[in-house]
Amino acid sequence: MGRTIPSFRLTGGEEEREWKVFLNALDKSDRGIFDEMFSISHLYNSACSYAANPIRTRPILMSIVFHHYKKLEAI
Repeated sequence: MGRTIPSFRLTGGEEEREWKVFLNALDKSDRGIFDEMFSISHLYNSACSYAANPIRTRPILMSIVFHHYKKLEAI
């Protein structure tokens, strides 16, 4: 039997591709920043998959917020 639910790594990549329209609308100087911000979510793929949230944007955004919060706490 195969998996019925794709891994979060795959769905996260799909979500990132869906944001390409938004990315292309940004200024060229902001595109790299957006890519860096979105790549933060890859650091938390395991936690995102355990969250088992059907709306895949929520764990991605929470990963970004969590990472930035950790950075602010370190400062």
